[in-house]
Amino acid sequence: MTKMKTLMMLAALLSTATAASAQNPMSDSLRTSWNGVKQNIKASAELMPEEHYAFKPTPDVRSFGEILAHVAGASYMLCAAAKGEKSPFGEASFEQTAKTKAQIVKATNDAITYCDGAFAALTDANAGAQVTSPFGGGQVPRANPLISQIGHDNEHYGNLVTYFRLKGLVPPSSRR
Repeated sequence: MTKMKTLMMLAALLSTATAASAQNPMSDSLRTSWNGVKQNIKASAELMPEEHYAFKPTPDVRSFGEILAHVAGASYMLCAAAKGEKSPFGEASFEQTAKTKAQIVKATNDAITYCDGAFAALTDANAGAQVTSPFGGGQVPRANPLISQIGHDNEHYGNLVTYFRLKGLVPPSSRR
């Protein structure tokens, strides 16, 4: 193949890739945000030593493990709404049942995998389709529970960062 043909083929491939990614800028942006926060949540679950999973900075807040269990349950609720499905788990399911690091890491990873499906199915064309709000309140655009998923995970990741720092550990996002 000549150098000119190779360059022409490369240019065609690049323009096709650019056009394809430009077709879904909103949903691609949401997926990028999701990929960032899910990485922090997953790494947090894996990084914290098991002996600190019960740690609470004060008695009136959730422990490290309880935050992750809460995040997993809420993730199912939010992502099920975006998928147009009934959630396979309630918001408090894992807070009530997952007590060990292994159980909480599994719940976290399974919830992330479940949500990956909702984010993968999102396109700019279907982002405005109406779905049932996950916590009542009628119908909302499909993108709404996914935006809430990203925000909720980021909110609780902020809590987890504080727990890491109080235990003298560097949180995942600061390690990169």
